[in-house]
Amino acid sequence: MDYLQLATQYLEPKLKGKYIHLDTILPILKSLNSDFEITEIGKSVQGRVIHQVKIGNGTTKILMWSQMHGNESTTTKGLFDFFNFLQSDNEIAKRIKSGYTLICIPMLNPDGAFLYTRENADKVDLNRDAFNTTQPEMQILHSVYKNFLPDYCYNLHDQRTIFGTEDFNLPATVSFLSPAYNEDREYNEVRLKAIHIINNMNNALQLYIPNQVGRFDDGYNVNCTGDYFTTQNTPTILFEAGHYKDDYNRDIVRKFIFISLLSSFNGSYENVIVDKELNNYLKIPQNNKCFYDFIYKNVKIIDNNVEKIINFAAQYTEVVQNDQLKFVATIAKIDDLQNFKGHLEYDCEEGLFSSNGIHFPVLEEKADFFINNLTEFNNGVKII
Repeated sequence: MDYLQLATQYLEPKLKGKYIHLDTILPILKSLNSDFEITEIGKSVQGRVIHQVKIGNGTTKILMWSQMHGNESTTTKGLFDFFNFLQSDNEIAKRIKSGYTLICIPMLNPDGAFLYTRENADKVDLNRDAFNTTQPEMQILHSVYKNFLPDYCYNLHDQRTIFGTEDFNLPATVSFLSPAYNEDREYNEVRLKAIHIINNMNNALQLYIPNQVGRFDDGYNVNCTGDYFTTQNTPTILFEAGHYKDDYNRDIVRKFIFISLLSSFNGSYENVIVDKELNNYLKIPQNNKCFYDFIYKNVKIIDNNVEKIINFAAQYTEVVQNDQLKFVATIAKIDDLQNFKGHLEYDCEEGLFSSNGIHFPVLEEKADFFINNLTEFNNGVKII
């Protein structure tokens, strides 16, 4: 099966970039065919409607939710691409619909999506509210979970560009986790069921992004949604859409989320657990904070009348202005970059740094500067 060809064929063209909010997805929800049952299941803090999408009539039940963090939209795009596939006449799509019942919440945090914030309108991180359930959005998720009683949960997220795969110096383009159910992070049958599916997805992704699949940290926190549902004896999988070369809008990475979703249905969801499953899962490299968006090497600075040669890094901050998402590069770290890599790196060949009349970078200032008063860098990028 050519997963990447399918991901391209069924890509939803109305969803582009990272600023995806309720008004963006509503027309697409309304256009889904009769295979999909769309229900309004509640409202957010600011009164925006939260929708549930039900597909299929099979015995194995899977609950998926995306944009629990409002500024994490890549998996939402991948989910709608998957919807396009499921409403096709493809034989695999028919098999999924006959063998499974899927309930998907494509945007759990519509206020955060509109505001482009991680938190909801009450400034609460919903992924730290699973046990306390103080927020209406989390109460809605709990209600759906209790009424549906899923066999599996898919918790769909994005991760920042700072993550790479340990020992490979490559971006963690997609990462997974089978969350812990206790402080000791022990492995039980519930976790192993999730691991079995993760291994299937990893095998498929290695064909397209070798060594760019990571394993997320499994530190236990019962207020994290995945950990909470695992403690309720439901196998839960955390999906993290990460960075791919030059794909800051995540319009390539969405294809790898589609591949992950589709390949998760490979093989049996029954209790087929063999000894090698855990070993294969643990071979997936750990997520590692080892990247910056930009690194500038061999830069001459003058600090207190002393010349030095340093390295420094810049990182994008994402800001919505006039309904458009802007990437603003600011200086993030100076020196001590030995164990870090840049998605884009420049060798400044001991040229002199200058910005606004000073000859050294300043943390949190915009990455607009010159080298030797000749080579200009604007918003982090070298102007040619």
